[in-house]
Amino acid sequence: MLDGTAAPVGLASDNDIDWILADLALLSLGVACVPIPAFFTPAHADAVLRDAGACAIIDARSIRRLDLARRAVPAGTAKISYTSGSTGAPKGICLPDTLMLATATAIVARFGADMAGTHLLLLPLAVLLENVAGLYASLLAGGTYAPRGAAAIGLAQPFRPDLPQMVEAIAATRATSLILVPELLGGIVAVLEASGRRLPALRLVAVGGARVPVALLDRAAALGLPVVQGYGLTECGSVVAIEALGERVRGTTGLPLGHVHVTLADDGEILVDGVGHLGTIDAPRPGGGPLATGDIGALDSAGRLTIVGRKSSMLVTGFGRNVAPEWVEDALRAQPGVAQACVYGDGDAALSAFIVTSAPEADIATVVAAANRSLPSYARIAGWRSVRAFTPADGTLTANGRLRRSAILHRETAMPFFDQLVDQTAAARAAMLRTPQLQAGLTGRIDRATYIAYLTQAYHHVSHTVPLMHEARMRLGHNPMLVAALDEYIAEETGHEAWILDDIAAAGGDRAAAIAAGPSDATAAMIASAYDTIRHGNPAAFFGMVFVLEGTSIAFAQQGAEAVQASLGLPPAAFRYLTSHGALDQEHMVFFEGLMNRIDDPADRIAIVAMAKAMFGLFGGMFAAIPMEAIDVAA
Repeated sequence: MLDGTAAPVGLASDNDIDWILADLALLSLGVACVPIPAFFTPAHADAVLRDAGACAIIDARSIRRLDLARRAVPAGTAKISYTSGSTGAPKGICLPDTLMLATATAIVARFGADMAGTHLLLLPLAVLLENVAGLYASLLAGGTYAPRGAAAIGLAQPFRPDLPQMVEAIAATRATSLILVPELLGGIVAVLEASGRRLPALRLVAVGGARVPVALLDRAAALGLPVVQGYGLTECGSVVAIEALGERVRGTTGLPLGHVHVTLADDGEILVDGVGHLGTIDAPRPGGGPLATGDIGALDSAGRLTIVGRKSSMLVTGFGRNVAPEWVEDALRAQPGVAQACVYGDGDAALSAFIVTSAPEADIATVVAAANRSLPSYARIAGWRSVRAFTPADGTLTANGRLRRSAILHRETAMPFFDQLVDQTAAARAAMLRTPQLQAGLTGRIDRATYIAYLTQAYHHVSHTVPLMHEARMRLGHNPMLVAALDEYIAEETGHEAWILDDIAAAGGDRAAAIAAGPSDATAAMIASAYDTIRHGNPAAFFGMVFVLEGTSIAFAQQGAEAVQASLGLPPAAFRYLTSHGALDQEHMVFFEGLMNRIDDPADRIAIVAMAKAMFGLFGGMFAAIPMEAIDVAA
């Protein structure tokens, strides 16, 4: 039997009436509740229950007893919130019922009990913000609280929400209030903008959990969404400050609630005084004094609070999940081939990483996938970029080896994407340049048969250029910018394979024999890889191949043509393909550079860089497969 002497109890139900009844029952019995969000991994959930010393867990309308060691829970604890687990080690914040009640009461006072209508929960009840500001505040105000299972509101996958379904649920319930994180607000705004639909029943949309861009708040206002921004933290029972309707000053989080007093330390750190948390398991909080939040803020003349940034390196994703980057970096560095890693993404939907490999052949995609398997979904890496090493010499590393995060972000994000592409593929390009056949051609040390053999392979890969463009275009219909670029390339490149056959004939070769010879194994592998990537991967990757082919033409086509013509005495008509592309591709590269610098999708960028690296290797392999009998490559 559960009573006030019982150990904490875990609660892992869906967002439904059973969760609410269990939560309220535990509260009335004086038993500490340990909410377990659905996005916790089984290992994380088990660690949380062990850390709390839970005696039971309520899960799927059943209660299971647990035989775990009892822990020292601070007296008066009603809820132990483990938030999102910002590190691998559980750390639960112990909260008294007086703190949660004071917070909920202050929220009702800020908006007025007459605002109570139908509140639709779109955040997990296991998240303290929804639990206190949504459920408890609605009950105190006499409103209707509308619990719905995650699948019914578009949250079957919490970090990949079905936003149209979510908007449909808001409309169907005629919800008058919501609590959102910035990522969900952005998604709802995008759906409303695209569909022309509106949600006139809404009277209050509170957004918290992470910083909200002012531009997003303006877009929401243009759609008639009554959005207010708030600030809070678990240690303070969730909400500390929130805007009042009709008293909004964009960029601020409004006035502090009535149950707390907010001041700033000398360094700008936000300090909150009033009812506070009780500490953590086995570590009660010493009494007295304000709580240092770790956030830097500002107070205007009216007392409105603005959040400037985070004092520590802790990241808060767009879904409001706290993540210590060091935790994720450790998971990455634990993988073979990773020398350094810097994780970033404060305010973004998902985390990204700059990765320094310890070996050129390291497969970063495999490394990231392996690291992600050890992390919960909110802490996984969605985008990554291979970068040069962090060193004290360029200011990205301290003398004792600590990352200088702001310097790393500045170094890597200040660089336009085209320059990043050049920088990140430099090693692969250099490896291709070391190919003996390419070096011999650039210095005119090849015979006529070798030149014709090169043209034959050029014919077979160039004959696939336009078909590859059509393949990519067909799969990039969602990106008008890239489609328009491909249309220009298709118009420009059509028929160029015929130029190569003309060159073969002018050099004394046989057109028909060149066609009949077919591609070498290396050339066929390059072509097949390109089709496979476009058809089964990200089709934007094709532009990585464009970068390799056009960049190589600019750098070497004219030089190679002049050297070979001088050594072999062939007529200018035998070099139309090389000489025309040397000049033509310079114009193309100017266009290409501008195009690349307009690409802002991290997934597209990653795909383009990966394709370019692969193509430099495959293109080098094509050159290496060209026979060069009796040629002194060392001359």
